[in-house]
Amino acid sequence: MDDWQQDWFKTFETIADDISHLFEDIGRDIAEATDVLLNFSEEVAEDVGNALTQIDEVLAPKLDQLDEQMSEWLDPVLQAVFGLGTAIDQAVEPVTHTVEPWLNEHPVCVGCRHYHGQEYGGTMLVCGMHPYGVLDGADSCPDKEGVTWSFPTMDHSDRSYEENE
Repeated sequence: MDDWQQDWFKTFETIADDISHLFEDIGRDIAEATDVLLNFSEEVAEDVGNALTQIDEVLAPKLDQLDEQMSEWLDPVLQAVFGLGTAIDQAVEPVTHTVEPWLNEHPVCVGCRHYHGQEYGGTMLVCGMHPYGVLDGADSCPDKEGVTWSFPTMDHSDRSYEENE
């Protein structure tokens, strides 16, 4: 009877050893595969980095040229737009300085070039000399200067538009 128990015991030991060897082999294979994968990913990362460096070396001068060209095109347009805004502000200044003081209940300020008439945080700023306006009941302001109805002169020295006609 003892022989069959020892045979079972040896069989189980053999199976356990075989499973242990199997797991060791699998572990070794996984470690090797991981090393290969890491080496491959390092190579790929290096190749991608080199490619990006080459792309940057090629594109950087082109982007600088594009930026310069866009600045050359946009600067005159932006100057014209800002200049137009200033010209419009100057052109409508007599009207706004004549109408707005009446609307904002500051009739003494009608026609004064110092009139501001904008509200900030719920408080009206009438002008720099009298932030809250002249005293109630006052008929005149000692600092009042009339608005000039002059219009900005147009610069016609640039006649490039005539060349295209």
